[in-house]
Amino acid sequence: MNRREFLRLAGSTVVGATVGSSLWARATAAAPCAGGPGPYGPLQAPDANGLQLPAGFRSRIVAQGNQIVAGTGYTWHALADGGAVFRMTGGYIYVSNSEVIAGFGGVSAIRFDYRGRILDAYSIGSGTSRNCAGGATPWNTWLSCEEVAHGLVYECDPFGVVAQVARPALGAFTHEAVAVDPAARRLYLTEDRPDGLLYRFTPTLWGDLGSGLLEAATVTGGSVSWSAVPDPDGIPTQTRFQVPGAETFNAGEGIVYSGGHVYFTTKGDDRVWDYHPATETIAIFYDDDLDPSTQLTGVDNIAASRAGDLVVAEDPGDLELVLLTLECVAAPIVRITGQTATEITGPAFDPLGRRLYFSSQRAGTGSFGITYEVEGPFRRTT
Repeated sequence: MNRREFLRLAGSTVVGATVGSSLWARATAAAPCAGGPGPYGPLQAPDANGLQLPAGFRSRIVAQGNQIVAGTGYTWHALADGGAVFRMTGGYIYVSNSEVIAGFGGVSAIRFDYRGRILDAYSIGSGTSRNCAGGATPWNTWLSCEEVAHGLVYECDPFGVVAQVARPALGAFTHEAVAVDPAARRLYLTEDRPDGLLYRFTPTLWGDLGSGLLEAATVTGGSVSWSAVPDPDGIPTQTRFQVPGAETFNAGEGIVYSGGHVYFTTKGDDRVWDYHPATETIAIFYDDDLDPSTQLTGVDNIAASRAGDLVVAEDPGDLELVLLTLECVAAPIVRITGQTATEITGPAFDPLGRRLYFSSQRAGTGSFGITYEVEGPFRRTT
């Protein structure tokens, strides 16, 4: 048992009970995570890119919306959102969604060598709407989610060889993000609605998302049960209304699988949740109302480091990437200065855990967005 799980079990594990229209009762004990000093020390003065970082870290801009990626002939998409990194021979690929609406969204990719040098950039998906977050699969595909009513999940090839494929079996709803549990061979999906649900998808055949069982979570006193969604296409009844008694989560956002747990965020109440599939229990991992420092607000995309620390992007909050450490401390590792009317999106680490990629969605020329890299001595082991 790692320190995070020990503190989770020793702290507030009862998150509430279903009352009336599925409203959560207030937790009675202190949340296990709160603001405090992080493992990398305080943030320093802004660098040349306007980022405040801990000592020993440095940043660079790798792409800007509607501008050609340096060293390539490819124009980077506008309004970058969720992202992930995929390992490849001799380097890695960072993929990033475009939250442009009305069928002009999609997904782009940048290919790097292991020194972080840009080798190429290209499209891996197009013709979709409001591609918000998503998730990586163990079979090296990217699941890009449409954040629109009756939106779909599209499976994309980070290498740009295979065309995107719609995966309607994962449901048609206001998708936000996906996390894959390789141990139980299931997927978990969030819904960006004030009354959104937490979904679970079990493929008929592992590695093939063409068919399977979509379920919604019901929560009783911290215990989770699952019920089938009868019509994943959401017609005529939207999926979130098809399972009586299903638990509602206030604007589900990012979700990630790490260390046997599924962590997801809800922006409507600034919470980070911890679902443990092995025991089918759920707990509040972080709640800004229970943190005297209110360190983390506007919770959105989430990623995990090689060491198991969580990185939560703010929208907008203080425009920070906040680390939720193994010691259950919330501390900023990046703060963007000099920008307004934007949000931080797409955090993802390179395969060696030395570089962190993310975007400021509406920054830069034309407010089309800037994608950054931060390199430094990130913790890579527990």
